[in-house]
Amino acid sequence: MSLTPFEHPFLSGLMGDAEIVPLFAAEADIAAILRFETALAEAEAECGIIPADTAQAIVSGLSGFVPAMAALAQGVASDGVVIPELVRQLRRAVGGTAADKVHFGATSQDAIDTSLVLRLKTATGILRKRLLAATAGLAAISARDGASPLMGHTRMQAAIPITVSNRIQSWLSPLERSAARLSEFSAEGFAIQFGGAAGTLEKFGDKGAAVRAALAAKLDLIDRPQWHSQRDRIAEFAGILSTMAGSLGKFGQDVALLAEIGSEIRLSGGGGSSAMPHKQNPVAAELLVTLARFNAVQLSAMHQSLVHEQERSGAAWALEWLVLPQMVVATGVALSTATRLAGQIGRLGGEHIKNLSETQA
Repeated sequence: MSLTPFEHPFLSGLMGDAEIVPLFAAEADIAAILRFETALAEAEAECGIIPADTAQAIVSGLSGFVPAMAALAQGVASDGVVIPELVRQLRRAVGGTAADKVHFGATSQDAIDTSLVLRLKTATGILRKRLLAATAGLAAISARDGASPLMGHTRMQAAIPITVSNRIQSWLSPLERSAARLSEFSAEGFAIQFGGAAGTLEKFGDKGAAVRAALAAKLDLIDRPQWHSQRDRIAEFAGILSTMAGSLGKFGQDVALLAEIGSEIRLSGGGGSSAMPHKQNPVAAELLVTLARFNAVQLSAMHQSLVHEQERSGAAWALEWLVLPQMVVATGVALSTATRLAGQIGRLGGEHIKNLSETQA
């Protein structure tokens, strides 16, 4: 049993995501932290902070590392973060004189935030591909049915006839803008987190910036000064997720309303009813609305997490752990669902709208 529908034994049939959910599993988190720790040792050796053989011993010692998960849970219970106990285990795995140089000059937040950024970068690549698929699905409907008439509605009442392409453009344009925002963020937003105890990299003297740059290069991340208490880019990313899900929610809401009218859309693959076997419920459309509203609510929490006290926070930082992974998964599910829903639309628009328009004329 799970507390989240994204991993629930049967609710995941509706909201699960086999590609994105594993990126937020403990195993993926630790794997990304290990990437950080090994790259850190290599960067420090390149910059003359630790000997090259010490860095090699660290890399070799961590290559086959398997964490003691129960001990990690106990460590988090007392320390509030996983890194102190994990570093103890890593140092035991490395052994010898090199052990003391594991995690040298870094702080817990450096490892945890960099792990998050590495996994968000991977997730964003998946989201971008799905966004292209969703927009292609809508464009295909427009190419097929775009010239067909459709009744326009304003304030939930029939207004004047429009075309299918008019309606689809209101679905497509926001997604195209989201694609541009996501592309821009992918190029500029995924930065290394590396500041040490209070953001000053004090253990490296005048070599701190060089170590950080080398570390960023090894992890293929942007080199920027530490952002321990500066969470605006994380909140910006969450805003992109919420905007994208909201735009997909508008698509879902419109399709659900069209399904209620019935004559203007032919929709296949609807969900069944236990009480009314004749029904084909617009499940995919409804799910898009749900996920849009879910992310909109979560975004407020991400904006609350902007309020970090002084140089580093425990409270505001931990709030992100509760919220951001679910926002990423919800957006991924929404994109997959939108592509599926577009494929379920066998026809959009209706000849009777054209006849009505001619009668009114």
